Amino acid sequence: MKNINSTWKKGPGKVGILKPLLGSWQASADSPMGKVRCTRTFTPILNGTYVQLIAKWEFGKKVYEEFAIYGINEGKISFWSFTSDGKKSEGVIANGKDVAPDAIAFEAEMTAGLARMIYWPNTEGGFNWAVESKNKNGWKRFTQHKYVPL
Repeated sequence: MKNINSTWKKGPGKVGILKPLLGSWQASADSPMGKVRCTRTFTPILNGTYVQLIAKWEFGKKVYEEFAIYGINEGKISFWSFTSDGKKSEGVIANGKDVAPDAIAFEAEMTAGLARMIYWPNTEGGFNWAVESKNKNGWKRFTQHKYVPL
């Protein structure tokens, strides 16, 4: 088991909070569409001023892809996401400390309301990732994956 504290540390610069996510990661999970294998690769780009995410979800032969950029917008770490089904979203850094003390969270206003995604360290030297929607009772989780290094 890897020491979480040694891998989950903020790096230098304005997007340094994303340092623990850099690299290539994989997860397998059950979903309403069956088994899914997901890979996420986070790479610093443009001299480290942005981080690029390439995500690929594989449901058997069906593939869903996401391309996202994380960077500074109006003084806040933000993201811009584009998916293979033609959708796009954007959001800003948020508080995820209700999930874990070291969580990295982002919120986005979606068609169905406010959503957030959260990354937090796991005991395998990787991270957990979840997506939640906001309702009158708080946050409702509808997706969660456990990522390990690829």
